[in-house]
Amino acid sequence: MNLPQPATGADAVIEGHSLDLERVAALAAPGARVRIAAEARARIAASRAIVDRLKSDPAPHYGINTGFGILARERISPGDVEKLQENLILSHAVGVGDDVPEEIVRLMLLLKIAGLSVGNSGVTPDLVDRLVVFFNEGVHPVIFTKGSLGASGDLAPLAHLTLAVIGLGEVNFRGRRCHAREALDALGLEPLRLQSKEGISMINGTQFMSAYAVHCLLRIRRILKTADIAATLSIEGWRGSVAPFDERIHRARPHPGALESAANVRHMLAGSEILTSHIDCGKVQDPYSLRCVPQVHGAARDAVRHAEQIVEIEINSATDNPLVFENGDVISGGNFHGEPLAFAMDYLAIATAEIASISERRTYLLLGGDNTTSPPLPRLLMKDTGINSGFMIPQYTSAALVSENKILAHPASVDSIPSSLGQEDHVSMGSIAATKLRQVVQNTETVLAIELLCAAQAMDFMRPLRSGPMTEAAHAAIRGKIPFADSDRLFHNDIQAALELVQSGAVVAAVESAGGTLA
Repeated sequence: MNLPQPATGADAVIEGHSLDLERVAALAAPGARVRIAAEARARIAASRAIVDRLKSDPAPHYGINTGFGILARERISPGDVEKLQENLILSHAVGVGDDVPEEIVRLMLLLKIAGLSVGNSGVTPDLVDRLVVFFNEGVHPVIFTKGSLGASGDLAPLAHLTLAVIGLGEVNFRGRRCHAREALDALGLEPLRLQSKEGISMINGTQFMSAYAVHCLLRIRRILKTADIAATLSIEGWRGSVAPFDERIHRARPHPGALESAANVRHMLAGSEILTSHIDCGKVQDPYSLRCVPQVHGAARDAVRHAEQIVEIEINSATDNPLVFENGDVISGGNFHGEPLAFAMDYLAIATAEIASISERRTYLLLGGDNTTSPPLPRLLMKDTGINSGFMIPQYTSAALVSENKILAHPASVDSIPSSLGQEDHVSMGSIAATKLRQVVQNTETVLAIELLCAAQAMDFMRPLRSGPMTEAAHAAIRGKIPFADSDRLFHNDIQAALELVQSGAVVAAVESAGGTLA
């Protein structure tokens, strides 16, 4: 077999048990390379030896010498085993919808390598090595977003991933879309012929769901910091109070997320001239969208913390079926069922949608203006309104995205529909939870971008007063890309520029450079 040797040297080692979100983020970066640890390779080979002993056994062994799903009672002759594996992939590659983004496909490859490296799957080392080559050389199979029920594994998406291994389907490779065989030829490779159990080991698993979960969690981590930054700018722009962020309040109800969020806001407000300028104003209490930032942002933080625990267990697990154990037992179970991920991603969608919801309320609050203190904050964040609409319509966009999030936050995991003629009679719908979570994340990033745009405009009306160094750094990062608006202009371009600041992490980086790492 003309297969490149497994990567060595400085390549990151996959052991099958030690991935966390930080490590996955680093490994998923373009150009990162991996190799299989020696101990993982030994586990893979040992489990394969067990499968090789059983494939000609007269007794039935599910997935090795039988059919699949409702066809599990159908015995397969040894001469038909390889054809069975190919047919399994062809019949299950029925995905539809949009292409899965390449960065998520790359995560799927990485997580499939990690799952097989646990050593309970019974695949050949050659198969895992082929996936490593795909990952290292940037061969990203074309996979589609719809078609998985999230229960017998992500069958359709993982079948499309496997097509490329056997020289079928399409891939994205070296900057263009092409037939998988073209990419294999460029690398000097022949298509693999899947051996007994390898097809089901490839398509049973939760790597579509878990790749989306990892992708979204990494973005949500940045969203949480950005939300605290945006809220702090809005507090300054509306001349709100720092009192609700007093640590004593949050020690009296010590949810970890609330303590973190309150500490972030206090830290960013330190040294603010704007705060001290209105200390004796007539305001008694701020609206909830300012006053309850720690409670809302903090609850989202705690939801994320829980989801991270679920996902980090998942990406270090064997999630196919049946599983092969050291003593030779091959046991059918349900580790492919996506319920843990489905719950976590539904919860994440709700939590992330709430971040957007309270952000939009702060934007709306800023547009109302404030003439009770000096200098005044004009309505719609522009002095010459009438001829100008000011920032009225960006808030409409924010409201539309928040409303869409409300629909998307309906939990997918409460639904189920029987398949495989009733054999697979309860499914998780975790794949739907995954794809809609990504849309909620995208919407929320845009809502926060709009708040940053409006809060920076509001802070400009506070001049010559200055905020603290960290808040000023956020303002400067925004103004470095988006100038103050003294009249209407194409605000779409401003929103896109602000969104880039959010998604790139530039605002977070500017704040942390000015005053230290946020929680």
